Amino acid sequence: MRLVDTSSWVEYLRDRESTAGDRIEVLVLRGEAAWCDITLVELWHGARGAKEKRELAEMENEIERVPLDAAVWKLASKLALRCRVKGINVPISDIITAACAVTHGLELEQCDRHFDDLLPLANSL
Repeated sequence: MRLVDTSSWVEYLRDRESTAGDRIEVLVLRGEAAWCDITLVELWHGARGAKEKRELAEMENEIERVPLDAAVWKLASKLALRCRVKGINVPISDIITAACAVTHGLELEQCDRHFDDLLPLANSL
């Protein structure tokens, strides 16, 4: 199981010719793709067109959700503070996603450079 970041889902949902979209397609076909609620909210916020909305609605029933439980929020808070101290400016949604992946011991499938800074920090907390 891999937790997939929003940027990678967008590549997949918009049928872009990209390595990220191709990787997600393989994970979906194998039943190995997962998301957390913050990712789903971001996807619905950016959903365009009837086709994309329909696909997202169908996927909600098929893609595994990784919980944003108390342990995730605790790590996300620590990670947010560590980012602030180090001068790393990243979206809160990426902080929460990174914390979710680390808390649940999942590999994060991503194509967003923010995670190059976030994941080492999250793993050190």
